[in-house]
Amino acid sequence: FAAQRHVLTYMEDAVSQLLENREDISQYGIARFFTEYFNSVRQGTHILFREFSFVQATPHNRASFLRTFWRCFRTVGKNGGKYSSICCYLLTAQEYHCLLQLLCPDFPMELTQKAARIVLMDDAMDCLMSFSDFLFAFQIQFYYSEFLESVAAIYQDLLAGKNPNTVIVPTSSSGQHRQRQPPNDCNPLEGVEASLFYQCLESLCDRSKYSCPPSALVKEMLSSAQRMTFYGFLMALAKDQGINRALGALPDKGDLFLDPAMDQELEKLVAQVSGLSVSGPASSSADTANVPLRNSPRINSPWKPLHHRRKMDAESEGSNEETDSSEN
Repeated sequence: FAAQRHVLTYMEDAVSQLLENREDISQYGIARFFTEYFNSVRQGTHILFREFSFVQATPHNRASFLRTFWRCFRTVGKNGGKYSSICCYLLTAQEYHCLLQLLCPDFPMELTQKAARIVLMDDAMDCLMSFSDFLFAFQIQFYYSEFLESVAAIYQDLLAGKNPNTVIVPTSSSGQHRQRQPPNDCNPLEGVEASLFYQCLESLCDRSKYSCPPSALVKEMLSSAQRMTFYGFLMALAKDQGINRALGALPDKGDLFLDPAMDQELEKLVAQVSGLSVSGPASSSADTANVPLRNSPRINSPWKPLHHRRKMDAESEGSNEETDSSEN
């Protein structure tokens, strides 16, 4: 169970942060630190602003990152759906990469480009994409990254008439991704025999130690075609709602722009801001004291590593010193 849930990975990370921030942690205790840490792992907020090697270290981390990316930036797609004729609501691969880097500063551009290539195929990489198209393609590319590397190698071997059973499953360390040469899918009539392709993928899933999509769903997908191209297969994976449900990170496409819990929190925040605006500078000190700042419901902020807190506290202290000096 511990190996399946990657408990050791989280224990090592928790201890590492404990040692790195022991001075701050000593103020409120080790027990509270571990409680907060594993609560954040359970809630999926532990990947915020972390290095890419940690974000992609476990399937739970990857699913948490996908869910966080969707929740943070779903309004991009929501506006795009409402004003689809306005190009500014559709983004390029570079712009989606900037959004990813807001959550993970060292997120590799290579993965973003691979996800964009699933959507754009032979189109120019600077073409605009909708949020939903990019999100579901990115989910497949990010979560099943190692699986797709092996699929690309199998596909190339089948094109060349080689025995795909000699393909080696990637064993690269976390955070390292090989450059994948795009298979030649220029002619939609080309490709490989779908039944043979599935036999190779079934064997791959049986022996792979990395995450793979359910074999039954892959078989159902390939059984409806006689021949399949590589990017046709990736696009089918991205569009398959059964695979999306099996992965469990994102809602169905029809519910992609619905998040009642987040909407409720945003409404609370807007109400607080509106209340502050109504009782502006003209209000008396007594009225200002009645503004529900501390007693109003607070939005639960995601847990952050303590070294981020220390940085924020230092900036806050510097800001206070500057304010005090200006008043004097």
